[in-house]
Amino acid sequence: MKKEDLSKHKQIPNKPGVYFFMGKAKKVLYIGKAGNLKTRVRSYFDHDLKDRRSAMIEKMVKEAIKIEYTITDSVLEALLLESNLIRTHKPYYNTRSKDGKSYLHLIITNEEYPRVLLVRAKDVTERFDKNEILHNFGPYPEGRQFRIALKLVRRLFQFYDTKNPIHKERSSIARGRMDFNRQLGLYPDKQDKQSYLRTIKHLALFFNGNKKQVISNLQKEMTKAVKVEDFETAKVIRDKIFALNHIQDIALITDDSKIYRDEKRLRIEAYDIAHLQGSHMVGAMTVVENSEPVTSEYRRFKIKTVEKSNDTASLSELINRRLQHKEWPLPQIVVVDGALAQKRVAEKVLRENNVVIPVVAVVKNRFHKPERLLGLKDLTERYQQEIYLTNAEAHRFAIAYHRKKRTIKI
Repeated sequence: MKKEDLSKHKQIPNKPGVYFFMGKAKKVLYIGKAGNLKTRVRSYFDHDLKDRRSAMIEKMVKEAIKIEYTITDSVLEALLLESNLIRTHKPYYNTRSKDGKSYLHLIITNEEYPRVLLVRAKDVTERFDKNEILHNFGPYPEGRQFRIALKLVRRLFQFYDTKNPIHKERSSIARGRMDFNRQLGLYPDKQDKQSYLRTIKHLALFFNGNKKQVISNLQKEMTKAVKVEDFETAKVIRDKIFALNHIQDIALITDDSKIYRDEKRLRIEAYDIAHLQGSHMVGAMTVVENSEPVTSEYRRFKIKTVEKSNDTASLSELINRRLQHKEWPLPQIVVVDGALAQKRVAEKVLRENNVVIPVVAVVKNRFHKPERLLGLKDLTERYQQEIYLTNAEAHRFAIAYHRKKRTIKI
């Protein structure tokens, strides 16, 4: 296919999805995923394709006679669909590009409490007999990106990934790790076997690309919960349905080390807590879009549920209250002031609210000056200045509000 032939594909949208380079007799030559289909497809017609990709990919493009595509609701779903389609069609240029690598597979074990494990392709048959595997998904060519994707999925579906089968922990350390991961929301918080098996069923459907079926099943479960007046369970299910329909996956919107999105729309929110030895505790939220503070969207919060000095508990209240405002647009990056403890608290609150957004913590030195960032490397490097700016604004805004409260003695 020549570059001028790309004009036939002007209808390719600026949306996430999977694309297919097609050869003669409807033969699928190559399958790829994209955060932005239009931008990604156009990149195959750059003059330096051979240097950036390979001579083999350049040959594939010349051999192709047309391009087809499938739109997905998110990059996460594009990543999963790409793997399923590669496994089904086994395109020549996808299999040739492996270079002897052993790609990741996602194995769901056939046990009383199925575990979800990442396994290299070469190790699957060595570690498991056929009857020990309930589901085998993959291969996933981009291992690092798939690990990020799995973290996003885990916020929707909590599962076990222990070394040993559940209830066969060999030490008190292993049991303690189980309890710790439950508190973090990585493992199910209740040992309800039937509920867990439903989660595994939903997870398998999602990895098979059947998100609509998952939502349909959840809607039925929610209806049943409402009929027996179990409104707490119904709310949890409702929030999960919302999260599935609004997957926030900026961490996956990467392609050739570029983030294909309208950066003018990148919204970063930062939260900070201010107090004097636990008195007059307040919180602040600030917003930066397109590298500029949006002061009209700054918000102040008087901490209500925390009486003593407890920054993490106060941060938890602040983010929970912020998420109650469904009318406010969700950010693509959340920034907190502190270190690992604050980062984990923010991630826990987001997870409990079924919101999937990457969190970055700004670690300060003893002079309260920014020292480093904790978060996804791609984001912290690309948006370092914006993250620092949003954090500085949150600290300034929180301090100003705290001083005002102290002055009027409320």
